[in-house]
Amino acid sequence: MGSRASTLLRDEELEEIKKETGFSHSQITRLYSRFTSLDKGENGTLSREDFQRIPELAINPLGDRIINAFFPEGEDQVNFRGFMRTLAHFRPIEDNEKSKDVLERWWP
Repeated sequence: MGSRASTLLRDEELEEIKKETGFSHSQITRLYSRFTSLDKGENGTLSREDFQRIPELAINPLGDRIINAFFPEGEDQVNFRGFMRTLAHFRPIEDNEKSKDVLERWWP
C-alpha cells in the first residue's frame, strides 16, 4: 500500500484528462479511485485479469469485447490515461459542438 501515494493524480494530469475526455473533475477523481482499487499490482496499470475480476464484466455477455476495447493490439496493460480515453467512448456527448471537438481531437 505504500506505493499508492506516489501514484496520486497530479492537478495538471487531471486537467489534461478533463480536456481530452470531457469528464468532470469529480468524475475523474472517482474513476481514478476505482482504477487504483482495481490495480492489484499497485503499478499504475490494469491488466485484462484486473478487468475480469469486475463482477459486472464477468457476467456480461459483451464483457470480453468491453475489456478488449481497453487494450490496443499487442498491449496487455493500460494506464489511467488510456483507461480514461477508452471510457470517453462510452460517455454521452452533450451537444454537437462537443461532438465536433472530440472528433477533431481524434482525427485532425
